[in-house]
Amino acid sequence: MPSHVALIDYGAGNLQSVANALKAAGADQVKVSGDPEVVLAAERVVLPGVGAYANCIKALRAIPGMISAMEKRVLEQGAPFLGICVGMQLLATRGVEHGVHKGLGWIAGEVLPIEVTDPAIKIPHMGWNDVAPMKHHDGAELIDRGEAYFLHSYHFVTDEGRDIAAITDHGGAITAAVARDNILGVQFHPEKSQRYGIDLLERFLEWKP
Repeated sequence: MPSHVALIDYGAGNLQSVANALKAAGADQVKVSGDPEVVLAAERVVLPGVGAYANCIKALRAIPGMISAMEKRVLEQGAPFLGICVGMQLLATRGVEHGVHKGLGWIAGEVLPIEVTDPAIKIPHMGWNDVAPMKHHDGAELIDRGEAYFLHSYHFVTDEGRDIAAITDHGGAITAAVARDNILGVQFHPEKSQRYGIDLLERFLEWKP
């Protein structure tokens, strides 16, 4: 089936690398755009994110009509959605990086600093690490066991365990993926995760939640 993807450009993502990875995974058309009308017309929606939570949510809110377009296309019309790294974290109720900031609120929870007691565990969590799928009723088929590339200092603590699709271990369990209905978010970077990441994107492009 043709896969027409809107890759949201709000000045806070590794856009070209993500676009190239989506094309390598089989996307017929990837539109990199900050236009809400492109989101409304897309078959699938991808929200990348690099940097601080505060800057990313402010930049997303600064685009007139973008969040309402995302809500209509994803929450009301059911288009498959993928959030990557900070793009996943923005799904939360709020984040506390550089102050307390309201998120999209699509999946209840908070984005908090990674806390470790072992000085051998470094922050940020950077590099390859295991992805361990959880028993999950939404999007479970999208997450395989394997290794992916992470780069973050904050993590998504969900209010409900049912929203956690995968975990990783960095001085303790950390959410590696969240999912609910037609929404998937991954803390790792598929575009930097070689074959593991491309396989995930292939499954996302075929996903019919």
